[in-house]
Amino acid sequence: MIELEDMRLFRALGVSQSLAAAARLLNLTPPAVTVRLRRIEDRMGVSLATRAARGSSLTTEGQRLVQEAVEIMERIESIPSRVSGDSGGVGGHLRVVAPFGFGRAHVAPLVRDLHRSHPNLEISLILSDSPLTTAQGADAVVSIGNVKGSSWIGHYLAPNDRILCASPALARRLSKLAHPSELTQYPWLTLRENDEDVTRLRFTQADAAGKRSAKAVTVRLDGALSSNDGTVVSDWAMEGLGIVERSEWDAARLIATGKLKRVLPAWHLESAPVMALMPTRHGLTIRQRVFLEAAKRAFDPIPWRS
Repeated sequence: MIELEDMRLFRALGVSQSLAAAARLLNLTPPAVTVRLRRIEDRMGVSLATRAARGSSLTTEGQRLVQEAVEIMERIESIPSRVSGDSGGVGGHLRVVAPFGFGRAHVAPLVRDLHRSHPNLEISLILSDSPLTTAQGADAVVSIGNVKGSSWIGHYLAPNDRILCASPALARRLSKLAHPSELTQYPWLTLRENDEDVTRLRFTQADAAGKRSAKAVTVRLDGALSSNDGTVVSDWAMEGLGIVERSEWDAARLIATGKLKRVLPAWHLESAPVMALMPTRHGLTIRQRVFLEAAKRAFDPIPWRS
């Protein structure tokens, strides 16, 4: 027989990358989670997780039980609001992780408005310079750029180009640049975040019809100044200390006010769309669905292109 605590355990397993992470969510020890998992498997007569030296993963049967657990726990937790007729509806705890700069500018207002619409929903917003590293146990992660080699499922929110910028004075000196390879002759400001190889830039150029060429040019740039904070690097660029690669969401307002100018506008870097990452494709909780819907509304129209 499956019990309510078993459902709680499998919901935690569904949003965790390991048994240890699930144990932390449930305030249990990893051995206690392992024992409970084995007891559930014995009662059901099926294997629900595979265990290896590098961790554990759910079997097909385990993934099905996670979906069942999510749906059952959502219904149980929403019983008080359904019985009382409370239209505030959505309750429980939602944990959202986002990058520092983008989180402050766009996710914090989104969370504020979501709370106003659903006052019974507790929301924790965690800002990090490496969101996926901090994502353990999160319900949703807002990411800038496509995430490769991850089990997280991406939901597209908004377009976001990467562009080269410099102060107006430095941009005038760079106005005659014709090819990305010439960038190596000028000071470069490096933004280091998400453990990416940020010194290697891949450029494509638009043809006469406006379509980007399939042939790419790769340039490796490294400068004397670097930081893991986008605001610091942008400030350095505005002070004329070098060229910087910035996301459109951040650079658009600085370009619009004349504080920065685009460099090599005919060449394009790989885009970095704004994504909402969820730990599973199926069986999203009501809280996750509400957050995803609110996020899509928040970026329509696109704030940095309005």
